[in-house]
Amino acid sequence: MSEWFRRKADKINTSLKKDTIEGMWIKCPACFEVISRKIVNEKNGCCSSCNHHFRINSDEYVKIILDDGYSELWNNIKSLDPLNFNATQPYKEQIDNSINKTKKFDAISIFKGKVISEDIMLCIMDFSFIGGSMGSVVGEKLSRAISKAQEEHLPLVIVCSSGGARMQEGVISLMQLAKICSKLADFCSKKNLLVTLLTDPTMGGTTASYGMLGDVILAEPNALIGFAGQRVIKQTIGEDLPEGFQRAEFLKEHGFVDEIVGRDKIKDVLYNLVKFFKVEREYSDEA
Repeated sequence: MSEWFRRKADKINTSLKKDTIEGMWIKCPACFEVISRKIVNEKNGCCSSCNHHFRINSDEYVKIILDDGYSELWNNIKSLDPLNFNATQPYKEQIDNSINKTKKFDAISIFKGKVISEDIMLCIMDFSFIGGSMGSVVGEKLSRAISKAQEEHLPLVIVCSSGGARMQEGVISLMQLAKICSKLADFCSKKNLLVTLLTDPTMGGTTASYGMLGDVILAEPNALIGFAGQRVIKQTIGEDLPEGFQRAEFLKEHGFVDEIVGRDKIKDVLYNLVKFFKVEREYSDEA
């Protein structure tokens, strides 16, 4: 329609201009408000209207949780291709594309730092790297983090965001569930603190293993948490699923999650938990 109002005379420029830069605005999928991306970033990836939590990457989580001066551990470990997996896209090519896209070598990053004044070991999964899938590198880095946290008597915090086990590595990826769970069993038996934060989405083998093994299990608002997808469950049991099924609020109501915590409060909540369990451990050791 704008073509109707264009002048044809020479020396008069009526070309259309974009008033906004592409990507400056974002539509909230919960309340459908169109909001500035800058404001969303300032609110740690949350909608200023309804507090919907957008997905964010590991770099943003570490800024929210840890004080300055943290260090990243084992950040150069890269997955191999043990099965020579070559379906719609070769696995090696998929890994290289994800590395170029995220600037990460795999779907988890390990950090050692302080939350306010307390030292912690922080493990953050990144959904943007092949759907946060759990393969051999995720299992190896988590195992190293558990061992180091146990050696140094540090609380372990795992931020979960995953679609499940990485099928491109076959049974090797499934072995990581048992590997991590056995390490965590020993870790927790020594009175060490494990806190898991379930974000959107936390599914498959991650939920079936360490995601639900925390001494304290936290979740972000409205995060999708489960094992199988809703369609699979519905077809299996042959019944309609209740409203809000597999959402954080539903799981808290049914006792699977201890507390739902927004990003604006997560740092204080983690600090208070670490401080409380530290005092509790010291008291029990003296007794």
